Amino acid sequence: MNFKNLPITPILSVEKTKQQEILLEHNKLLRNLLGETILTYGGLPIYKAVEKLKNVSAEYYKNKVPANYDNLSSFCSELNNKELLKVTRSFTFYSVLANIAEDVYQMHQQRSAKISNNLQLGTLERSIKNLKDKGFNEEKILKAMKKVSIVPVLTAHPTQVQRKSILDMIKKLTDTLDKYEDVKNLKISEDEWIDELNRGIQILWQTSMLRTSKLTVADEVNNALSYYSTTFFQEIPKLMNKFQEISETIANKTAFNSYRNLLPLTMGMWIGGDRDGNPFVTSETLELSAQAQATKLFQFYFEEIEKVYRELSMSITMVRVNDDLKKLSEDSGEVSPHRVNEPYRRALTAINDRLLSTAYTICTDTDYFPPRRKNVVGKPYKKAEEFQKDLEIVAQSLIDNNAKFLTKGLLNNLISAIKIFGFHLATIDLRQDSSVHEVCVAELLKNANILDDYLALSEDERCEILLKELEQDPRILSDPTIPQSELLSGELEIFRKVKSLRDRFGEKIIEKNLISHATSLSDMLEVAILLKEANLAKGTKNNEFCELQIVPLFETIEDLEVAPQTLRNWFSLPLVEKWMNKKERKQEVMLGYSDSNKDGGYLTSNWALYVAQKSLTAVGQEFNIQVSFFHGRGGTVGRGGGPSYEAILAQPEGSTAGTIRLTEQGEVIGAKYGNSELGFKNLEALVSAALESSSLSIEDANWDEYEKIIAEISDLSYGIYRDLVYNTEGFTEFFFEITPINAIAGLNIGSRPSSRKKNHSLESLRAIPWVFSWSQTRIMLPGWYGVGSSFEKWIEKNDKNLETLQKMYKEWPFFKAVISNVDMILSKTDLGIAYEYIKLASNQKIAKNIFSSIVKEWELTLDILKKITGNEVLLKDNPELASSLNNRLAYFSSMNYLQIELLKRKRNGDASEDLQKALHISINGLATGLRNSG
Repeated sequence: MNFKNLPITPILSVEKTKQQEILLEHNKLLRNLLGETILTYGGLPIYKAVEKLKNVSAEYYKNKVPANYDNLSSFCSELNNKELLKVTRSFTFYSVLANIAEDVYQMHQQRSAKISNNLQLGTLERSIKNLKDKGFNEEKILKAMKKVSIVPVLTAHPTQVQRKSILDMIKKLTDTLDKYEDVKNLKISEDEWIDELNRGIQILWQTSMLRTSKLTVADEVNNALSYYSTTFFQEIPKLMNKFQEISETIANKTAFNSYRNLLPLTMGMWIGGDRDGNPFVTSETLELSAQAQATKLFQFYFEEIEKVYRELSMSITMVRVNDDLKKLSEDSGEVSPHRVNEPYRRALTAINDRLLSTAYTICTDTDYFPPRRKNVVGKPYKKAEEFQKDLEIVAQSLIDNNAKFLTKGLLNNLISAIKIFGFHLATIDLRQDSSVHEVCVAELLKNANILDDYLALSEDERCEILLKELEQDPRILSDPTIPQSELLSGELEIFRKVKSLRDRFGEKIIEKNLISHATSLSDMLEVAILLKEANLAKGTKNNEFCELQIVPLFETIEDLEVAPQTLRNWFSLPLVEKWMNKKERKQEVMLGYSDSNKDGGYLTSNWALYVAQKSLTAVGQEFNIQVSFFHGRGGTVGRGGGPSYEAILAQPEGSTAGTIRLTEQGEVIGAKYGNSELGFKNLEALVSAALESSSLSIEDANWDEYEKIIAEISDLSYGIYRDLVYNTEGFTEFFFEITPINAIAGLNIGSRPSSRKKNHSLESLRAIPWVFSWSQTRIMLPGWYGVGSSFEKWIEKNDKNLETLQKMYKEWPFFKAVISNVDMILSKTDLGIAYEYIKLASNQKIAKNIFSSIVKEWELTLDILKKITGNEVLLKDNPELASSLNNRLAYFSSMNYLQIELLKRKRNGDASEDLQKALHISINGLATGLRNSG
């Protein structure tokens, strides 16, 4: 193959609107200000180097002349390590500023749509209209609204490449750029605005991009919690109130008026409870996570009560209050003489006193809370519902006295916040690998003189002895007088801590225990045994309970195939039937997108997940149990990423029932929720998609013919993917040599190790750095490989097969989402740049053979996309992303060439600190520019 004339990625050229012209102006302004900063602090040689690289890259992008790539490579090699470090930082900041400009542009687009009453996709109003257009009446829409329960779960996988300090500065610069409207309206001078931007950029340049030490679990907890102040505390209650108002408006048109107090969205958390492969998560970090959440939450509550207190200044000489409010105000005891005639403020003083006592009772770090009033100690609230009820008394008094309007805003948002966050903030999940559970149970049984070698038993024998211990023996297996391994001791401490936290913060603080690599019934029963040790589960007659839901996580293709039988075996147990009756007959199942993709490729992974959901839903119906799904999605297409709205609608009909949990991981959290307006948009899109999805039943599905076709194509794709990744000679070495995987493993970007085991193999490598590494090289292989050849082979079987696929694309949401995601991921590939990474391989013959296969598959995949969609270019249906890439890729290629030069030097033995920093910053910069690193 001639690698000098590699195919060019064809991206839609977008006609610029007035708003996009402003975006380009902002991009240019930010670039120019950064250029001035580079000149001031980096010096003239660095400024010239950056400009030269930028211009060469832009020239290539404009004219598509591959020879210009040689110029980029040659010029990078002329820079010394110190210069490479400064130039790499410069291009990383160009990516940061491009993201800021686009975020502000999106915010303005959103505001314009709101003003013009344009029903944008992903809004509640648009989803209601979509349902009505499908023939749903008000009663059916209300029933669908009642089902909606979305839970974004914040996780801390090693893809959050930005430091907290940098994220704070990005927010500040975003807010400053957003003041452009004030400049246009002459509220502030343009010079003043530009000076503020310039100041922010100069500080950004002088701030270290890299962490000097590895992240701890405590760091990850604090990073995640920062998004509550930015977005979640304000926007989730606002969204909830909007959802409630819409439901009440619809209810008023029907005979149904019981649709109140809906709770469409709550929050979840993995950090502090996710122990799978992370030895740094212990009972102490679980306590830390719970305490940090509560501290953050109570701070918010005190601030909001103070705001409501300031707002409700009404005097008893001017207004009436109801009896409940009067009693509540009397509970405030002695207050300032200036407040004697202000019943609402006195009531809020009483509420604040009780809340303070609650916070001082259940939180260990009270330094962040206001001091308690002298000689006044309010009675602590036992439950968050009591706190909510007191504030509802305030609201009801306003309503009773012709002041309902005054409940809107602060007061209603605070009441909604309590419904959502309680006293716990977010539900923390426990997660551990099944292999750890079985080793712990084996040790317990041996220590109790019940069985010497549990691990040697067959599956049936394991289940028999586990059920006997649960159903017939009320005693626990652990004995404090018998020494325990560090592993067992740590695991039991976790479960004892869970018991303690639930007693203090309420049941919602921890509700689920997830099992990684769940493959059998015994995997689930082993967790029950460990729960029993902490009095969290019992199976003896007339005392059956299981306080935590035991959630299997099915990850690999093989695991997904056996998942229905595993769940059927679980539901068939009489003990589980009794547990289910006490837990509303609900069962969650987690689906792992990452490992299934790494195992079988993009198409097979998506199909296996689809089939598993259909089968597991059917098993639930068979036992009259509502099965819901927890989607372990990452940021990239290769890890289940892509637009969340489309992804939810692409799930099999009847599989969501409105209840969906999904992981929000790494850099995606910042991209979605680092700004409050965009955060609201993303949260509303989740709820809106769940609303539309929950309205559809299994009876609405008529995709049998299409499903058979995808099953056939998936089998072809699986073989093609496995042949390359697992059956090609030298592929493992190829991957480790042409990608920056080893440098990624050394980054301080997460508390979790990049591999489950310390060996040089694809099997032991976590799926996250696997995808992260491919994205850095611009190959993006996990997001598309195997698609082109498999579809081509199927099309060749029959003259009408292509026509069938085109029809499927138009009619079937699942298939459309699959194809759209491939379209999106291909748009970010660049084979010319990829080839430069190929040159890093030590065995060029093997490397070029593998790359030839990759190029051939890329060309086939692009050709198939064109035929199925009818589009001659990528992103024809996604002009916003096309515009984004066209704006940034012209300057982006330089970053890849800088990284390649850095990798060459590192592999030639250069271990200088400047080179190491520059390499890590290049990884950061590419992830920032692509906006979905892993």
